[in-house]
Amino acid sequence: MMKKIIYSVIIIYLVTTNFMAQGTSGADAKYEYRNLIDIPTAGVLEKGYVGVSLEVMPFGVLISKIEVGVFENLCLGISYGGSNIIGSGKISGYKLPGVNIRGRLFNETEVLPAITLGFDSQGKGEYNRGLNRYQIKSPGLFVASSKNFDFYGYFSIHGIINYSLESEDNDKDLNIAVGFEKTLGTKISVIGEYDFAINDNSGNSFGDGTGYFNLGLRWSFGDGLTLGVNLRDILDNKKFSGNKADRGLFVEYIKAIF
Repeated sequence: MMKKIIYSVIIIYLVTTNFMAQGTSGADAKYEYRNLIDIPTAGVLEKGYVGVSLEVMPFGVLISKIEVGVFENLCLGISYGGSNIIGSGKISGYKLPGVNIRGRLFNETEVLPAITLGFDSQGKGEYNRGLNRYQIKSPGLFVASSKNFDFYGYFSIHGIINYSLESEDNDKDLNIAVGFEKTLGTKISVIGEYDFAINDNSGNSFGDGTGYFNLGLRWSFGDGLTLGVNLRDILDNKKFSGNKADRGLFVEYIKAIF
């Protein structure tokens, strides 16, 4: 099975290498990240473009999302998922679809970062109906900042302040998170983020106070197509898991529609 996967990846790579445009990763990236792994960035989908993504996580969790750039510096999206979608057993869908909207307040300049105001109600992982929250809380209301630097390709830093509406666990604090992207050649980027999880460390929290440190790899396979792998919770912040990191997959496709 592993050999078949490796052969498939090689074939797809050879087929798509000659595509002129590409996805969101690498020094030749055509599109902006709107999220690193779990935290939003200041990126916005361009007007007239649509983005479709799928994310696979442990416990058979699958999350799909569609975003549309409706105006200059403004995009909207909707998402939905559930657990046990992949694997066996009863499928448990999320209680509600997630909605997201973001508008860029300031574009990036040589000195100042880009700043975006947004809302995203899509959390990730299994959904706890007793506490009305996801394993990984949704960002909720957020302000995100992003700045790019020319450094052996590109290096970007990101930061957010957010307030999640998932507060029935009696942890209603504001939260902060930071992240980065470093390009590795024209098609590949490594990304990372640290979510301080200040809103998930007291009351009936799922975290034990060390925060969530996540790493990922993104590979632009062709015209608008990006594939990725994620390692979540490397610091083992989750109270209810003995695993050091969760492994996940990410697929995104972006295309102009008008």
